Amino acid sequence: MTQDALMYIIIAAVVVVVLAIAVPLFVSSARKRSKITYDGPRDANDPAPVPGGAPEDQAEQGGDVVVLEADPSGVEVIETVPSAPSLERPEPVQGRLARLRARLSKSNNVLGKGLLALLSRERIDEDVWDEIEETLLSADLGTDATDDLMLQLRARVKVEGSRTPERVREILGEELLALVDPDMDRSLATERVDEKPSVILVVGVNGVGKTTTIGKVARVLVAEDKDVLLGAADTFRAAAAEQLATWGSRVGVPTVKSDQDGADPASVAFDAVKAGVDQEVDVVLVDTAGRLQNKTNLMDELGKIKRVIEKQAPVREALLVLDATTGQNGLSQAKVFSEVVNITGIVLTKLDGTAKGGIVVAMQRQLGVPVKLIGLGEGPDDLAPFDPRAFVDALLD
Repeated sequence: MTQDALMYIIIAAVVVVVLAIAVPLFVSSARKRSKITYDGPRDANDPAPVPGGAPEDQAEQGGDVVVLEADPSGVEVIETVPSAPSLERPEPVQGRLARLRARLSKSNNVLGKGLLALLSRERIDEDVWDEIEETLLSADLGTDATDDLMLQLRARVKVEGSRTPERVREILGEELLALVDPDMDRSLATERVDEKPSVILVVGVNGVGKTTTIGKVARVLVAEDKDVLLGAADTFRAAAAEQLATWGSRVGVPTVKSDQDGADPASVAFDAVKAGVDQEVDVVLVDTAGRLQNKTNLMDELGKIKRVIEKQAPVREALLVLDATTGQNGLSQAKVFSEVVNITGIVLTKLDGTAKGGIVVAMQRQLGVPVKLIGLGEGPDDLAPFDPRAFVDALLD
């Protein structure tokens, strides 16, 4: 081997050694520089710039930072996960009751104020008693309840003789409270039993605001620290499931629904209750399609939904949503529903303005079922448990 060839071999060996040392140092330096944000022009394939700089800066600005593994080019990709939207905090029940009472007392109710005016007259003859009876009937109190109240008022006015405004108010308040029946159990069954959630089935005819009412009931339960799940078994009305899911998402309540239009409502209800059992929630609220009580096949389907649900857990409550402005017509609806699903309570909506408070008494007397919740407005928290004493006081204010 010549001296020139030996020299070339030595030079080549030196170059290899130098490259072996320099390349790792260069790659390490490149990785450090890759964390610097570049705001200049980018190719379509370049990773998107990370706003706010380094992960530490991102943490200060809000949002969770996730650092993924380095890609083959040696560049770390930093992603920012947006913070979850803040949930609404439902109004506590006691605050609702005070506000609803104030609103009811300001409404144009003929039951309390009309009777007070008549009973406070200096002389109560048969003509006045006829006016009192007419006032009671026009307030949707019902014939039986009106007859009972008339007998009690006549007897007490005759015996006591005093008709001062204060005493008349006391007498009328006592008799109205007796009609409303404060001893009825108006509590909602919301406790877990045998390690299963309480299932509340909500029914009603079209147009009474049933889905909206379920969303408001969920808010009442969330305000009481209950873990709630919604079941969107109204698969006939367009967008009913999305409407219910929107109500739930506002307070962090999940909704079980079908992605198919016209899906079997009993199947959706079954899946919702099964999810409630698996997730160990406190309450499952199941929405159903609005039904006309004279449609036999639809009512039969409602009975099927209840039977299917009870393969997973018993239906603890069946709430009937009624519009207070429908008056006596709501009674015929309630009777048919009670034959199919054994109604345990009534939710009376729109009990303000033109509504007549006597419908509360009529519903309870004819069905033997208590009014458990009342609604007095369009706001999300304008629904509260029914308090008989507060209701009567508001009528007479």
